[in-house]
Order: sequence, then C-alpha cells, then structure tokens
Amino acid sequence: MIGKIKKGKSFGGCIRYVMGKDNAEIIDSDGVLQGNIREITDSFNYQRELNPKIKQPVGHIALSFKPEDKALLTDEFMAKIAREYMELMGIKNTQFILVRHHNTDNPHCHLVYNRIGYDGKVISSQGDYKRNEIATKLLKNKYGLTYAENKGKTNVEKLHASERVKYEIFNAVKAALKHSKTWKEFNDYLLRRGIRLELVKRTREIKRPEDIQGIRFTKDGQTFKASQISREFSFARLNARLGWKTSETQQESERKVKQRIPDGGHLFESTGPGLFSPTNGTAPEEPLPQEELLRKRKKKKKKKRKGFGL
Repeated sequence: MIGKIKKGKSFGGCIRYVMGKDNAEIIDSDGVLQGNIREITDSFNYQRELNPKIKQPVGHIALSFKPEDKALLTDEFMAKIAREYMELMGIKNTQFILVRHHNTDNPHCHLVYNRIGYDGKVISSQGDYKRNEIATKLLKNKYGLTYAENKGKTNVEKLHASERVKYEIFNAVKAALKHSKTWKEFNDYLLRRGIRLELVKRTREIKRPEDIQGIRFTKDGQTFKASQISREFSFARLNARLGWKTSETQQESERKVKQRIPDGGHLFESTGPGLFSPTNGTAPEEPLPQEELLRKRKKKKKKKRKGFGL
C-alpha cells in the first residue's frame, strides 16, 4: 500500500480524471451529490466558497495496493482502509469521494476531498508526506498488507553473488510466510532451501521475546541482518505473525515453543534447545513452596546439632 499525494485548483479537472476511467465506481463518499460529474463538481465548488482565499482547495490522494492483496480488497474493505487512512492523515469534517479503478493489476482507488472543511477551515497539508508514510505503514502492519517492494521480479542471475543471495533469501522468506503459521514451520521451510535462521540475543538467556535483538539469515556462506534483506523481516514483525504471546506463563510458552521449533539449535548462534528457552538446554528451576523450604531448613539444623553431639 502506498499513497501518492497531490493538490490542485480545479475540482472539475480532477473529477473528470478519476471518473473517466473504464469501470470507475464510487465506493464511498460524504457530502457530495452523485448524479453525474457536473453535480459532483458543483458540490465541491459550493463548499470551496466558504474559504475562497485558498488557491488549492483540491485534495487528491491515490491509494495503491500490491496485486498479492487483491483477493482481500473488496470494495467494503478498501473503503474501510481509506477511512482509517483519512483519520490518520487528519482529513476530517469535509466532503470526499472514493473512486475505485480496475484498469491496472494493482488494486487502487482515488480519494478526492475538499481541503475546505464543513466549518470553512482549511485542512492543513503541512507534514503530509511524513504522515502518509506513517499512515500507510501502520495500515500495512495492521492488516498484513504486502509492502511495495519489487524484489520478487528481479532477475537474480544478473546480480553479483552477494546481491543474488539477498534476493534469494527475500523470495524464500516471503514464500515461507505464505506457508507457515508457526516458527517451526517457518524455520523448516527455510532450512529446506538452504537458509539458516539465527536469533541475535540481548541477554545470555532467551526467556521472552524482549530478549531477542534481531535476526540474521545465512545462505551459501553469506550472512545478512534481516534489515539488509527487507524491513518486513524484523523479529518484531515476524513474531507478530508466528510468535509467542507474552501473556503466556513461562512454562506454557516453553512447551508451545518446543512444539514450534525443532531441537538441535537451528535458531541459535551458540546452540540452544529452542526459542525463548535457556541456552544451556536445561529448564529453569521452579521456586520451592514455602513449606518445603522450612522443612529443608529444619533438616539442616538437625544435622548440625548431631554433628556437634547435641
């Protein structure tokens, strides 16, 4: 998902463009008559007169998605995402139409809105590009949408060795995510393709997700940090899809993780039994109940007394 932002002077020209494509359809709107292009344009122009000093009252944002997300993007879902995007962008209390196009492989829609709100105040465009970047990232992460990267279409044979390996890892990880619901399935898929997954630890032992600093991938003797492959593959993002819930008790999480990840330390630099388990392969000792502690202390005192002949 990406957003391309434009501002303009003429509602007529913008409306003719977005409505003039084959199969263009309005999938959401507010405050606009929809009889024909003329009525839509007039609706916007009447409201712009509330603040005629603004020279560029036309707000136009194209929201484009990757072909991989096409099956998810019904008109209703696309409109829902667009509404949330508008909220994040601060586009509120104003007229808009959301027009979907079907003329490319990338599902996309055009948001046309009046920068003059119902109260006559202008909707600021300051910081739009930064807000747009943040908003699209939040929505992609929230709904699991595909990031706009073109690595999958790259001709890897023409790349240098290190770059070729990066692209091979990228493609393998993307495929693994499509076929995996757990860390074990994810790890097994990569191993079958000759890729080793390593976790970089913050602490000596891994007992919870916060103890993991990052991820590395190794293939053909070359190792790369996850960020060198794609920003999509950070530990936090992968764990959100495959991982361990922090609300689980330690014992429950260890039991579940042992089912997810095979023994043998495939996921560790320094070998370990499994994700979030201690690196020496032994389970942490459970604290003794208070009664058991008192009983043991009494036994020790009795032994000491016998030793002194008391």
